[in-house]
Amino acid sequence: MTGKLRYTVSNVGAGWVGVLASSSGLIRVTLPRDSAREAELLLGDRVGEAIRADDFFADLIERLKDYFAGNWVAFNDELDLSASTAFQRRVWRLTRLIPYGETRSYGWMAVQLGKVGAVRAVGQALARNPLPVIVPCHRVVAKDGKLGGYSGGVAEKSRLLRLESMANRGG
Repeated sequence: MTGKLRYTVSNVGAGWVGVLASSSGLIRVTLPRDSAREAELLLGDRVGEAIRADDFFADLIERLKDYFAGNWVAFNDELDLSASTAFQRRVWRLTRLIPYGETRSYGWMAVQLGKVGAVRAVGQALARNPLPVIVPCHRVVAKDGKLGGYSGGVAEKSRLLRLESMANRGG
């Protein structure tokens, strides 16, 4: 156990998101959903151990509202990645370094990690990312520029990239 668990479910304008955190950092963030209940369910079983703490997450929720409104936002939050593998943590840390509004390929990621042949492993690690947007796996695309897969669906990946592209241009 990584300490006291807290959670919130809040409407960020684009839908309802759920956030779960330990005393070490964020554990899970959902993409926007149609209902608060759906977002809460996506936080997983550990939400049953958590206390609701809307005020604790107020800053993050405001930044998520800004992000989904198309504004540039920094997500430098502490993360609790204790439930992940060492390779997943390396992939996710590298993903957080991809500049806002830019993309990198799965192959580029593998090379940066010193694992040239690990393109599929990189993709699998990104598919297990419990912190979409915070760990911006939507910024990783196929070498030909095609979007590839995404836990929220390719349409959502495209929407997030458009949001960031508009924010980078100032609107």
